[in-house]
Amino acid sequence: MLFRASAKTVAVMALDGSLFLHLTDQFVHMHGYRPGPSELRSWERSIPVLAAALNDAGLGDVEVMLEYALPLNSKRADVVLAGVHPSTGEPSYVVVELKQWSHVLPHEDDPTLCHVKPYPRPVLNPIEQVRRYCDYLVNFNGAVAEHGHRISGVAFLHNATEFDVAALREIEGDGRGLLFTGQRRGEFLDHLRARLSERHSGARAADELLSGVTVPSKQLMSVAAVEVRERRQFVLLDEQQVAYRMVLNAVEKAKRADRKEIVVVTGGPGTGKSVIALQLLGELYRRGTPALHATGSQSFTRTMRKVAGSRKREVQDLFKYFNSFMTTEANSLDVLICDEAHRIRETSANRYTRAEHRTGKSQIDELIDVARVPVFLLDEHQVVRPGEMGTVADIEAAAAERGIPCHVIPLESQFRCGGSDAYLRWVVRLLGLEPGGPVVWEPDDRMRLLVAGSPQEMEEFLESRRAQGYGARMSAGYCWPWSPEPKPGHPLPLDVVIGDWARPWNLRGDRSVSGAPPAALWATDPAGFGQVGCVYTAQGFEYDWSGVIIGPDLLWRGDRWVTDRTASKDPVFKRSTPDADVDRLIRNTYKVLLTRGMVGTIVWSTDAETLEKLRELAGERSGQRVPTV
Repeated sequence: MLFRASAKTVAVMALDGSLFLHLTDQFVHMHGYRPGPSELRSWERSIPVLAAALNDAGLGDVEVMLEYALPLNSKRADVVLAGVHPSTGEPSYVVVELKQWSHVLPHEDDPTLCHVKPYPRPVLNPIEQVRRYCDYLVNFNGAVAEHGHRISGVAFLHNATEFDVAALREIEGDGRGLLFTGQRRGEFLDHLRARLSERHSGARAADELLSGVTVPSKQLMSVAAVEVRERRQFVLLDEQQVAYRMVLNAVEKAKRADRKEIVVVTGGPGTGKSVIALQLLGELYRRGTPALHATGSQSFTRTMRKVAGSRKREVQDLFKYFNSFMTTEANSLDVLICDEAHRIRETSANRYTRAEHRTGKSQIDELIDVARVPVFLLDEHQVVRPGEMGTVADIEAAAAERGIPCHVIPLESQFRCGGSDAYLRWVVRLLGLEPGGPVVWEPDDRMRLLVAGSPQEMEEFLESRRAQGYGARMSAGYCWPWSPEPKPGHPLPLDVVIGDWARPWNLRGDRSVSGAPPAALWATDPAGFGQVGCVYTAQGFEYDWSGVIIGPDLLWRGDRWVTDRTASKDPVFKRSTPDADVDRLIRNTYKVLLTRGMVGTIVWSTDAETLEKLRELAGERSGQRVPTV
């Protein structure tokens, strides 16, 4: 939240210009960059209009929360109004989405989408947008989790006439999604008075909402079974819902026109790509539409099979690998959902592939050929192995060669790392994956960052968090050799040796050994805490607390990072792999490891100079102890 005050105070500050300056300063402080032009225009033009409406309605004591951050998510609602319901006396909240739009065109296929200049792509109907914000708050804020009737939502298009937005109203119909225009300002004031009392301050209700306990994140793996077989467990917001609807629309269009379409969904860690994939699979499965989910990750695919298909074998069969389609007939599926598509390889063939199956076709071509609507969900910055080539450019080139329409939908908001954009930016700046150099971490209320004094201290801290009911894992760069798997009943080899501290790597194989889970379940089985995970078992997963050991393959020297390929024990790095590629892949590896935590990350380096730099960048003093509670 950027600012909170009564409607009276907001109106006064909007009039003298101080509100705009305050919001801008707060935004820069919290996010590390200046707000975009559309946000600035909204603060200058829309907030004063809303503040005037509230005061004209006699609601000057209602509490106004501007740019309210949704829990465990980087999305912000424009305004949340807090007050007392005039009839029930209970806390009452109105989520307001402000739009300066004056003319809107409906989407030809879907009333939940619309077109607005100058946006090049469809955007979510604001009625649907604010309805989903309300649903999300009920799902994730304890103050309203059991009191869903306390929250309502409106879209206020103050520059629009009824004629301008008539096409949007097709989906209107409940208290969480109403639309008012400037032409119907009187009805808007009546609606606010019906939800918020003129005689009571909203300060206490605002306190209650802001102090509401965040409902623990519904981790992707633990709800996959319900997600695929039953109704939605996650609420898709904004561009997530746009991506979801665009895929479903493409499926219908491909059926009607008897032609292929490709959809590419791009986004960083935690932007909801896999949630979209599961919702799509669940919806298509319920419709009886032939569809499969595929990844290039054994861990991810096997976990999906185990959790989502725990009671139905046919559900397990929905989850495949990218190399499963070498001999599959073209267009035999309506939809193929390619999750983690950045792990697509140049070819599906390997040394075990039969000669008759060696077609010479690229893996991208195989995936496109097998379905009428191939869907690719990817993050180009999570490439961690040589030969991974799932990029937007590669997919677009393959589509253009066949004359197939290809729609690219970027995801911006993210749910990982507590929804902290600031933490994700700190990580990419830390590792030199974005220009500007590392910056000192400024703590926010979404993500915690700590630097351990030793691996023992890291492990003790994570154990203390597990005792409090949190999930936790330790992972490390691939800088220690990996012994062969022991026989059943034998202890795991202690490969990760640092001084007098030693722990085993996670298992490689498909079976449990000595109480440790198989490789594919290391990130989701509580017994995985006893082993150190590598990037290949951590990628695609998340846990509450993440401990990361930075090995000697990444060192801080002077004023920059230096990667040492000789310190890496990763067998995928061949002599022929160029130094520049190894450097990029090592940095990407640590980006993956440092972005697994939902609540916090604790990091340690084997190198003294690097450790001191991490302490400096984390805002800690040398010798400062990690808290145990």
